[in-house]
Amino acid sequence: MTFDVRSLLAPGVESLGAYQPGKPLSELVREYGIDGAIKLASNENPLGPSPHAIEAARAALADVARYPDGRGYALKRALAERLTLTPSQITLGNGSNDVLELLVRTFVSRDAEAVMSQHAFGMYELIVRAVGARPVIVPARDWGHDLDAMQHAITARTRLVFIANPNNPTGTWIAADDLVRFLTALAPQVLTVVDEAYFEYVNEPAYPDTIGLIARFPNLIVTRTFSKVYGLAGLRIGYGISRPEVAAYLDRVRQPFNVNSIAAAAAEAALADRDHVARSIELNRTGMRQLREGIERLGLGSIPSVANFLTIDLGFPAASVYEALLRLGVIVRPVANYGMPNHLRVTVGLPEENVRFLQALSKVLPH
Repeated sequence: MTFDVRSLLAPGVESLGAYQPGKPLSELVREYGIDGAIKLASNENPLGPSPHAIEAARAALADVARYPDGRGYALKRALAERLTLTPSQITLGNGSNDVLELLVRTFVSRDAEAVMSQHAFGMYELIVRAVGARPVIVPARDWGHDLDAMQHAITARTRLVFIANPNNPTGTWIAADDLVRFLTALAPQVLTVVDEAYFEYVNEPAYPDTIGLIARFPNLIVTRTFSKVYGLAGLRIGYGISRPEVAAYLDRVRQPFNVNSIAAAAAEAALADRDHVARSIELNRTGMRQLREGIERLGLGSIPSVANFLTIDLGFPAASVYEALLRLGVIVRPVANYGMPNHLRVTVGLPEENVRFLQALSKVLPH
C-alpha cells in the first residue's frame, strides 16, 4: 500500500487554493534582479508605523524570553477606553484574519453555510471551505455588496454573513441605513461579521457606527486591524468586537498566546499616537486624488474607493500590464482571482511612488 496524503485530508481542504498575497519586494529581486522597486500591492501604510510603536516594540524585546500576556490586558484596556467598550467585548488576534478564522471555527460546523459577496476578501471563502462548510457567494452590485440579494441567500443552514465595509479589493462601502435595514431583517441566529479593516480611511457622513450597533444587534461582530492605517502589517495584530457572551466562546477556541508581546506593545503605542494616524489619513486623501487624476488623464476608469487603494479598469486582460510593471520595478496587485481579470489594484503610496506608478503605467499601456 502506498502513502496517499489526499485520503487523510479533512473535508474541504482538497478544494482549497492557497491565498495569493501581494508579491514581496524580495521576490522581485530574486526573479527579475530589480533593486529599488516600489510595492503598491498590499494596501500597506507608506508612512510606516508610529515612531512610538517602534520604540515600544524595541522595549518589548527585552522580555521575549517570557510568554506574552495571553489575555492581552493592557491592549484590551486601551481599546476599551478608546471605543467606549468593556474589555470583555474584545477578542485579540494574530491579525484580523485570525479573528475571522476564530469565528468560523467557533460557529460554522461542517455542512453549514456562510454568505458572502462576489469580489469580497478571498479569505472568507477559504476559511469556510477549510472547515467543510459551504460558502454562498452572492453576485455583486456595482462591484460592491448587494445586501438584498445576500438576505435572500440566507437559509436555515446559514451561520455567518461576511460584509466587508469598505470592501477589498473594490473599495466600495455600505451606508448606515442599508446596514441597519439588513441587520433588522436578519434572523437572530445568524451572525453578521462586518470587516472594517479600512474604516479609518473612510470620510463619508453616512458610514455606519458599526460598533455602536452591537448593543442593538447582539448577533453583530466587527473586526478591525492594526495592519493598515497603523502600519503594523508585519507584526500581525487585529481585534474583534462583539457582545461579551460571543467573545467568551471565541476565547475557548483561541490559541492561548495568539498575539505576541512585541505586537501587543506596538499596537498599544500606535493606538495612542493620534497625530500619526491623522497624517496617514491625510496622505491617503491627497494620494488618492493624485492617483484618480492620473488615471483619468490616461483615459482609464476606476472603481470609486473610500479605502487606501484604487482598483483600475484597463478594459482588457490586465496580466500583461502587471508583468510589464514588474519589469519596471512597480508591484501592484492583479485581481483576476477575484473574478476581475481586467482590473489592477494599486495602493496609495507616497507622492513620489504614485508618480512613478503613473509614469510606468503610461509606458506599458498599449498606444
